Amino acid sequence: MEGFDHPEVLFSSNWPTGNEHEGDGNQINMIAVKNKFKNFIRQFHTENFNYKYRDTLKRNYNLKQYQLDVNIEDVGSFDETLADKLYKQPTEHLPIFEEAATEIADELTAPRPEGEEKVEEIQITFNSDANPSNLRELKSEVVSRLVKIPGIIVSATGIKAKATKISIQCRSCSNVIPNLAVKPGLEGYIMPRKCTTEQAGRPKCPVDPYFIMPDKCKMVDFQILKLQELPDGIPQGEIPRHMLLYCDRYLCDKVVPGNRVFIMGVYCIKKVTRPSRREGREKATTGVRSTYMRVVGIQLDSEGVGIAGCGAVTSEEEDLFRRMAAMPNIYEKIASSIAPSIYGAVDIKKAVACLLFGGSRKRLPDGLTRRGDINVLLLGDPGTAKSQLLKFVEKVAPIAVYTSGKGSSAAGLTASVMRDPSSRNFVMEGGAMVLADGGVVCIDEFDKMREDDRVAIHEAMEQQTISIAKAGITTTLNSRCSVFAAANSTFGRWDETKGDENIDFMPTILSRFDMIFIVKDEHDQNRDMILAKHVLGIHINAGQMSEEPKEGELSLEFLKKYINYCRTRCGPRLSSEAADKLKRKYVLMRSGASEHEKHVDHKNAIPITVRQLEAVIRMSEALAKMQLQPFALSSHIDEALRLFQVSTLDAAMSGTLSGAEGFTTEGEQEILSRVEKQLKRRFAIGTQVSQQTIIQDFMQQGYPERTIIKVVQAMIRRGQLQHRMQRKMLYRVS
Repeated sequence: MEGFDHPEVLFSSNWPTGNEHEGDGNQINMIAVKNKFKNFIRQFHTENFNYKYRDTLKRNYNLKQYQLDVNIEDVGSFDETLADKLYKQPTEHLPIFEEAATEIADELTAPRPEGEEKVEEIQITFNSDANPSNLRELKSEVVSRLVKIPGIIVSATGIKAKATKISIQCRSCSNVIPNLAVKPGLEGYIMPRKCTTEQAGRPKCPVDPYFIMPDKCKMVDFQILKLQELPDGIPQGEIPRHMLLYCDRYLCDKVVPGNRVFIMGVYCIKKVTRPSRREGREKATTGVRSTYMRVVGIQLDSEGVGIAGCGAVTSEEEDLFRRMAAMPNIYEKIASSIAPSIYGAVDIKKAVACLLFGGSRKRLPDGLTRRGDINVLLLGDPGTAKSQLLKFVEKVAPIAVYTSGKGSSAAGLTASVMRDPSSRNFVMEGGAMVLADGGVVCIDEFDKMREDDRVAIHEAMEQQTISIAKAGITTTLNSRCSVFAAANSTFGRWDETKGDENIDFMPTILSRFDMIFIVKDEHDQNRDMILAKHVLGIHINAGQMSEEPKEGELSLEFLKKYINYCRTRCGPRLSSEAADKLKRKYVLMRSGASEHEKHVDHKNAIPITVRQLEAVIRMSEALAKMQLQPFALSSHIDEALRLFQVSTLDAAMSGTLSGAEGFTTEGEQEILSRVEKQLKRRFAIGTQVSQQTIIQDFMQQGYPERTIIKVVQAMIRRGQLQHRMQRKMLYRVS
């Protein structure tokens, strides 16, 4: 047999003893335990005498769902000893619990319709409100015990079948041994090596005579999952650890890659196998065991309870959040609490606040969805704290994954299909955007990514899905996350004279960003003095600074919890009054952008499309979500438009030469455009011509001498004209 998902058939010279209990005392003990489990299902009730497990069992059985989900704390409140046995000896007590549930189901559903006289076996699954253990804390002393761990599902195999009871037959004498129990999990069955059937006048059967009769085996579905520990629990510099999960029956197909889950399971061991070169089979390594988890309960983490710093919200905290949301200056307070050690960048911090809270995801009647997550790009000079902002967002966002563009491929960001080394089957593993589902993915050095890898995230940024069609696997994964990216301009530093050439991104990727900030390292003596004082103060007082936030700022843990609360409890929509206002503003926005395109005689690198209209809607919803308001009002639209103006619109207009090159009037800018066209038309690339000749030529056409000199100087600064010797110039196309 091959693969981790194919339980191995082992051999032994011992005769199987089945499921027999050792000794009469143990048998009596197990009967007493079963009666306790029966009493728990029958008698446990909450307030108003709600017998929840008895009623749930009957309802599920009638719906042909033969399972019962039990809270282990309820078992503890009913009988503490019983819960302790489930924690310490789950392998022995879980089958007894299922037998008890099956017998209770028989009582509750009798009499059943004709053809259904046989009662179906019930599967017991567990859930718990206890704090989970870290994957790294699981040591050898917790083997065979019930544990609870958090994590992210990164891959899942298909559903396969495993035998729970097998029938074997001797090849020689045809003797059949029926209904031999197989241990649960990834363990196999130890086949007897000798046949003990004695028949007079016949020779003894040979060694290893038995074979399994597949048509007389009882099978159950099972699936293998791969769990990765949460990013919050990984020490700096460590590689994330993984664990195999074995799910069977109703626990199959409960989760998909990218889901954050709590796993209740029995910590088990299995033999480590290595390929045998001579026979091409797997050979067990003596004395070495690898660990896996036999799952007995899966809880999806939809409320962010498992996220570090975002536990369950108490009623006192809820009251505090409501009071905070009603404060008139809550928006400024949140913005000032974002990366307080970074000086300035007020509008960028406000945009980051909108990104953290996000808009409202909408599902349309035709089945399509519109994303609510906000994408932000910081583009500009090095040394402007772009990476520091990304690192802060990784810490404060309830769910966040940080990655660098140079060290990330398309598969690493989206999803990959890999061949499992042991089973040789293809399995799918989610990348950074799948693991950040419901949060933020921070991509630093976005410009260093290859163009092919950037194209791979187009679908993930707008449709928020990742479609895979490889190696016979065709599926779609969710990637409902915001993208917060930082990049440098084409020339390393932002060059005012180059306009749109600073932006080395295709319009297809730029249009998917809701806000694009051009971050410039401007030379201003007063600002430089304040900035230097701020940076020096941080370095001097680094050892004395307390973790307590300054007045008017929120602590990191509190802000993280407030963001998680707002994201899970509030989904604002646009009010009709705000929608009318936005409609008028959008038309003006488009007309202004088109006028600019005509003026500079080229298309913008950053297009203004319907996506930008949706971006303003998302930002206004995020502003309303900060205040826990059900509708985005006119004031939210005004602030969203202002943020859009100082970010994307200003970046789109960055190709103008106004101010940077001494041009003050539109007439002078038109002259520059006409002179540039004429030079391109009259002279070939590399032509040498006198500067004085150019000036006199255009003066004869009626242009003022001073304006022509400014035009020539501007073109020299832009690199379109180059000095050769002293009086000659070389023209080239920029």
